[in-house]
Parts: sequence; structure tokens; C-alpha cells
Amino acid sequence: MVQAVRNVVIVGGGTAGWLTAAIIAARHQGRMPRDFTVTLVESPDVPIIGVGEGTWPTMRQTLKKVGVSETDFFRECDAAFKQGALFAKWTTGAPDDAYYHPLVLPQRFGQMNLVPHWLAAESNESFCDAVCPQGQICDHGLAPKTVSTAEYEALTNYAYHLDAGKFAPFMQRHCTEKLGVRYVPADVQDVIQHENGDIKSIVTMQAGEIEGDLFIDCTGTHGLLLDRTLGVGFRDCSHILFCDTALAVQVPYPAPDTPIATHTISTAQSAGWIWDIGLPTRRGVGHVFSSRHISDDEAEAELRAYLGPSAKDLPARKIRIRAGHRETFWKRNCVAVGMAAGFLEPLEASAIMLIELSAKLIAEQMPVNREVMDIVADRFNEKTHYRWGRIIDFLKLHYVLSRRRDTAFWRDNMDPVGIPQRLQDLLHLWRYQPPWFHDEFDRVDEVFPPASYQYVLYGMGFRSEVERDHLRPEAQEAQRALRENREMTQKLLSRLPRHRDLIEKIAQYGLQPV
Repeated sequence: MVQAVRNVVIVGGGTAGWLTAAIIAARHQGRMPRDFTVTLVESPDVPIIGVGEGTWPTMRQTLKKVGVSETDFFRECDAAFKQGALFAKWTTGAPDDAYYHPLVLPQRFGQMNLVPHWLAAESNESFCDAVCPQGQICDHGLAPKTVSTAEYEALTNYAYHLDAGKFAPFMQRHCTEKLGVRYVPADVQDVIQHENGDIKSIVTMQAGEIEGDLFIDCTGTHGLLLDRTLGVGFRDCSHILFCDTALAVQVPYPAPDTPIATHTISTAQSAGWIWDIGLPTRRGVGHVFSSRHISDDEAEAELRAYLGPSAKDLPARKIRIRAGHRETFWKRNCVAVGMAAGFLEPLEASAIMLIELSAKLIAEQMPVNREVMDIVADRFNEKTHYRWGRIIDFLKLHYVLSRRRDTAFWRDNMDPVGIPQRLQDLLHLWRYQPPWFHDEFDRVDEVFPPASYQYVLYGMGFRSEVERDHLRPEAQEAQRALRENREMTQKLLSRLPRHRDLIEKIAQYGLQPV
């Protein structure tokens, strides 16, 4: 008898659990609850880690698809706009060492590669400023849209900064009130398996036994289902990404009208880096570091020095990071999402994005029955392994491009033993041809497009050889594109509101409905 997949049980809440529940339930609304159910079981006593404050532009489409009002999201999740990341002191450590990784593509990116033309010009203008307006928009503290721009629409691409402690309860309410997700607040005591090894049910203290056809493990680093029950191992990558500890602080603003940064600020330190994220009511600041290269006390001293004397009494919360991921993500009838699948340092805010992509893939490829589940699982695992590998490559790129040699941390990052071979090969290739649409980006769903590599490479002073004779056929078009970017930049700078002003207007008036 063919066993249909009709009952999905998500174990664990937080951002991973509730976002996954929303994406799956929204995708299968036509079947719910008659032919399909989504149940989320969450311990009422497990606190939310609450430091995942950065997202990707994918979140806009995700929230829109699951039916969330962007106005409500801003009002209830202490949300702000994010237009990219500013990396300070990563290249040389000098006071003026900084570059942007924005969220918009370079001008005419689909038609031509502007990198060689920018290199040939040998201009003092940064690559980001030459090819897109977003760096200057961030410098001026401007928002990516106006209050009359419809929800989820934009004048320039954006993501969000959010309060993770408020986002999970917000999504819980939306899931249970609008999407028909069944919520069971209960502690899991046992996991029961079928004779073939599949998970049959979970046994809870408060709600008894809960059966399911597909189980999604969102239990964080505990890995209750995939790790402890099904025995899936962990693939450590601490030899590539050294940072294994974070100290997080919530910093109040000195005044209610203090400007809110519209980008993440990542400032390199002696053995790691400090994130600085602006929300409407506070900043989230944290030091991510390698405990092999600096002590906790020394790391906290660097964090306090960054924050200044006014923050000397603010409590810092310590968070351990185990860099790596599961050897497989979907085994039998169980798939891990979020920290149960793995975790890497939050340098490019990939954690929530991976939750979105994984949940979307599960929802879209939802196996009709158990007979085809292993085929779906193999496809999921292949794609997810690829995504984790590319994220690891991209994070390591920031370290290997650095010219800092002032501490053992930065020197050790240059050891070829800790640099993935694929990344080494690409860096060699890019000495002769800048990244664009070559075979190194041969997937439709690359997590980091070639534009992201361009912004980091040339923001950090990387140089590719340029054959000037080869540039002549499109030289005029390239100059026109660069001129168009300058004109667009000036237009947006004159039109966009200040970031805090827009957030306050959203709170007061709301954004225009789609």
C-alpha cells in the first residue's frame, strides 16, 4: 500500500520553525486542512537565540507569498531596511579602509561586464560607486523607497534587519491565525521509529503522541531528530572558517532621532570582526571571533572599545558557533532546517536565507507519497550541499583577500590548507578574467551571483589583467552605462527619504498596499 504524505510535523519553533511552517502551509493552502496538515511542536521553555537580525532580499518575496503585510511586519518586528553591508578594516586595517557589498546589480549587468572597463580607467572612484548607486545611498543614510511606494516594491533593492525575538512570535500568530498551522506547545520526551527506520511519531509531555508522514527538524544545534535519532554526522569546517564564538550586545540609541544605518556594518578586529545592525529602537552589536586566536576577555575588551564608554555596563551574551553542517540534510522521512542543519559565522547573513531556500524547496518538491520521498531527498541533499559549499567559499573569500598580517588570525587565514580548492582555482582564474557569467556560475539558483564576487574582489583591491584592445568594441556602451549610473545616483539621492523618517512614517501611516 502506497503511503501518502499528508501530515507534516515540524519539531522546534523560532525563526526556522515558523518560517518553514509559513512557507509550506502557504504553498499547500488549497489542500488544508482536509488533505494536508502542518503541525508545529515547540517547547514552551526553550528561549529564542534572537541574534539572527540580517536577511537577504529573498525575504521580501517570502513574506509577500505567505501573505504577510509589510506594514505589519515593520510595526511588530522592530524592522529596518537593509541595503547591503559595509566592510571596514578588512583589507589593510587602515582607518579609511572600507568598501560596500550592496544589494543591487552593477549597471547593465545582464548585457556587459563593467569590471574590465573600470579597471582600465584606473579611476579613484570605488567599483561600487562607479557601477551602482547603493553605496552612496547608504552613505547618506537614505531609505530604498518612499512611503508611497507599494509594499514590497522598491526604488532600489533591499532586505531587512529585524528583531529575531519579535519575528518568531509574529510569524507564529500569522501561521496559526491565517494559514491554518496547528501549534502544539509541548516538550518532546521520545521519538518512535518504524521498523524500517522512518520516524513514526514524537511523544510529548503535554500533548501525548503526535504522528506524521514527514518530520522537519528545527531543534537547533540539539539536532533531536536528524542527529540524535537518525544518527546523521556533522561535517566540521572550522579549519576553513575559524570564528567559533560571539559576544552579543543590545545597544540603546543616545537619542530618539539618532540616524539608523541602512546597511550592516562589519568591522574587522584582531581575531575576527564586529557586526553592527541598526533597528528602530536599538543597535544589535556583536563580536565574532576565533577562540584559538584570542581569549574571551580580550575579545570583550575589543568589543567594549568599539562601543565606547557609554556602553561599558551593557551585558554581553556569549554564543558558541560550531562551524559546519550535517553530512546529509534529508534522511528517510526527516529533513533538517536552520541550525539543526548547520551554522556558519553570520558574515553575509546567510542563516535565514538558507531557511527560506530549504523550506521553499521542501514546499515545492513535497513528495506525494513515501515511495518517491527518497528521490526528492536526494535532489534536496545535492542542491543543499552545493549551497553550503558556495557559502563557505564566499565567506572565506573575505579573509583570503585581506592584506592584513598584523596578527596570527589573519596570517593563518592565508594558509592554503584552509582554503577550499575550488576557491583557489577561481582566484587564479580571476587574475585573467573577471567573474561574470562563466562556467563558475553555472546554476540558475546560485546563492551568491557573480556580482557579489565582483563587489568583494574589487572592493578589497583585487586586480584582474585587462586586455585593453579587447575592450574597444564595447567601450562606448560601457561609458554610457557608467554615465547612466551617475545620473541614476543623483536622481535617487534627491528623491529618497532619510531611513528613520521612512520607518516612522510606516509606523504612522503604513505603506501602500500591493
